[in-house]
Amino acid sequence: MQIQSQAWLARTLSALGAFAEGRRHGEDAVRLATLEGRGETPIIAHGCLGRLYLAKGDLEHAIRVFAQCLVLCRASGNRVWLPETMAGLGYTYALQGRLVEGRALLEEAISESISTGAPFNRSLWVAWLSEVCRLVGRGDEAWQYARQALDLARQLKERGNEARAMYQLGVVHAHADPPDIAPAEAYYQQALTLAEELGMRPLQAHCHLGLSTLYATIGQRQQARTALTTAIDLYRAMDMTFWLPQAEAALAQVA
Repeated sequence: MQIQSQAWLARTLSALGAFAEGRRHGEDAVRLATLEGRGETPIIAHGCLGRLYLAKGDLEHAIRVFAQCLVLCRASGNRVWLPETMAGLGYTYALQGRLVEGRALLEEAISESISTGAPFNRSLWVAWLSEVCRLVGRGDEAWQYARQALDLARQLKERGNEARAMYQLGVVHAHADPPDIAPAEAYYQQALTLAEELGMRPLQAHCHLGLSTLYATIGQRQQARTALTTAIDLYRAMDMTFWLPQAEAALAQVA
């Protein structure tokens, strides 16, 4: 149980943006679980560490750990963690630009979750699928999945996933053609308020980045600069270097 506790602590710390501390616990949990090699403990350890790497934007490490977890799930026939692992790997692929592979894994994860009757975290995977649909230009599907993610998160009282789903709805509205400014700003602000209440600093950074892009679109340059500066400060403080260049480039454009 101690190893599993360390693994879950790593995952919790990643949602708070405490990546260095979380990584220590997560990597230690994987090391100990690999030595022990009993039951589903190695799967939990790999799955939680993969989620930490994904949240930080360390995609290469996330892919490696999720791939190892997928092998463990399939070898043991573990259908509880299989969709969790496929979804994490799928969204990591999508962030790398491997959208076809990413979407296929996310759809398979959601289908597997439905077939096993285990809805835990499905709302997050549906939000990730919404983002993949948006990136491939399927705006209607992106909106439908984001709305579905929010409804499911609220139904299951998954407040962290609720914040992520509201953020995703903000993204979808902000990237509509033309941008749907009022609902985009409202969803970003609602997501930001809940993320601040829950201490979810990585999501706070993403919300500020989204708001800055929205403000720049409508010519509110000072508000865009303020939001970008906040996003950059958060990304730097958490060493989230995957998103930092995008935010810095945007700041240079509105400076």
